[in-house]
Amino acid sequence: MDTALTRSQFVRWRTAIFTIFLASGLSISTWASRVPSIAASLEIDKAQIGLLLLAMGISSILGISTSPAVMARTGARLGMLITMLMFGAGVCLIGLGADVFGAIPVVMIGMMLFGFGNGSVDVMMNVEATAIEQQTGKTILPVFHAFFSFGTVIGAGLGALAAHLGLNVAVHAGAISAIIAVAAVVCFFNVPSREAGLDPMPDEKPAWRERMHTALSAWREPRTYALGVIMLGMSFAEGGANDWIALGAVEGHQQEPGMGAVTLAVFSIGMTIVRLFGGPLVDRFGRVLVLRVLAVAAVSGILLFILAETVPLMLLGAALWGIGASLGFPLGMSAAADDPAKAAARVSAASTIGYIAFLSGPPLLGLISEHFGLLNTLYIIVVLVALSGLFSGAARPLRDDEKTKTG
Repeated sequence: MDTALTRSQFVRWRTAIFTIFLASGLSISTWASRVPSIAASLEIDKAQIGLLLLAMGISSILGISTSPAVMARTGARLGMLITMLMFGAGVCLIGLGADVFGAIPVVMIGMMLFGFGNGSVDVMMNVEATAIEQQTGKTILPVFHAFFSFGTVIGAGLGALAAHLGLNVAVHAGAISAIIAVAAVVCFFNVPSREAGLDPMPDEKPAWRERMHTALSAWREPRTYALGVIMLGMSFAEGGANDWIALGAVEGHQQEPGMGAVTLAVFSIGMTIVRLFGGPLVDRFGRVLVLRVLAVAAVSGILLFILAETVPLMLLGAALWGIGASLGFPLGMSAAADDPAKAAARVSAASTIGYIAFLSGPPLLGLISEHFGLLNTLYIIVVLVALSGLFSGAARPLRDDEKTKTG
């Protein structure tokens, strides 16, 4: 049985998980913001950068896919500490490989550690965030994802400042790695052990096989896959925009590179605002209605972006795209956590589907765009988001008798 928390313990727990979301975003944008400097230090071209990204992507998917096994072995609390230290070490190795050793293999090892650690912690931090949401009785998971966005903004800003000051990547990455390591240890001591998070209890330690069976149980439930469709479509929409919306503005609509950056910013602002303030709307109108409205907004926005003949319409499309894609992922995980007894297994399964789509979707779109053009390829996202809207009924909160049957 999980022990009831005092108000102070709960606040420390919530703050720790906010911090982990922020640290994950910080690490990602630290790498992304220094790509030009890393490429210059290693004297590599875009194809070689692509290989580094591929190594990171494969490692991320492995981290996501094996996170249930990690939780079954260590529990979410210890698992987050280990994987945060892992992606923090990866960031440090990337910097050392670029500026100290000047060795592509060292950078690749760093990218793989970074990818695996981030992929694994992504699932576990969402397990914890949904547990916090269950205790508050309010929809706050989108706010956790907004903190991830804050982390990317802070990391990008620090990266731009470091580049402007001529700070080499090793020093910059080492400082960020140290911050992540300190945050990991502090957060570990402020996250409570929870039986529902598969954390080992002092008086009861079930066999690893039994814990693994619990962690994988959600994959045998049809509702997991229905929620997966919701999250798959919205993850494609988010990941596709992050990687391709700027290029779509430049190549598809013949805009200057600066306008491409503005278009991405408009998308990101729309998404972040809804994640920060959309929770009360969900509590008032319910997940299903909100998801359907947002699916319509995303479909409309992507179509408008594709077909726009003026810059204002293109930016309006980008804004609607961001607004529409904002809550599908977090609300899918909120739905997966409806039964606290099965929350860890179900959130792990649902987020695995979403994150794999987020990571693998953009490269697939890139390959397809080589044959059909980038703007035409975006119609694939339109279809997937429409499917997300059609499957939104799966996010309806479970009744007590349904929890008994499925739990």
